Amino acid sequence: MKKITSKGFTLIELLIVIALLGALAVGLLAALDPFEQLKKGTDTGIRNTVSEIHGAVIRYYAIKNNMPWCPTGVGCPADPSGTDLSTAPIGPQATADTALYNIVATGELKEDFSTLASGALTRVFVTGSQVNSSVTVCFRPTSKSFLADPNSQFDKLGVITVCDTADLNTCFWCVK
Repeated sequence: MKKITSKGFTLIELLIVIALLGALAVGLLAALDPFEQLKKGTDTGIRNTVSEIHGAVIRYYAIKNNMPWCPTGVGCPADPSGTDLSTAPIGPQATADTALYNIVATGELKEDFSTLASGALTRVFVTGSQVNSSVTVCFRPTSKSFLADPNSQFDKLGVITVCDTADLNTCFWCVK
């Protein structure tokens, strides 16, 4: 008697392998959470922008001995208090005379910084004092990993507060 050997897989075997691969793919997709990864990437970019702005303000102060929102050092009506950098003029002069404009004019930020970071600037807030020569730059994170970061325990003024992850308006990541 001749023994018949077949080379290949049966339909059942193929269906089982496909089902296992599908289950692994679903598990991997759930573990990676692509939307959370996008939020984390955006938050990382904004964090870099915040650090860059903070460093530029410090360098501006070292050069001019004034904060960029008070470029003359005289007649500065108020220091910024959680000012959104995207729209608000911070200085006592004309509307175009914003803190970012002054920083760019000294060469501490590139000329196209506002254009490149325009989407991030709506989430960046600056608080500072000409008198104390201090500056705090904060942003509101959206990713879970940034909300869990110890630097996310501030309000937009840079004051330590209890971070309520359900209310994103209470959690800000700050550089002081």
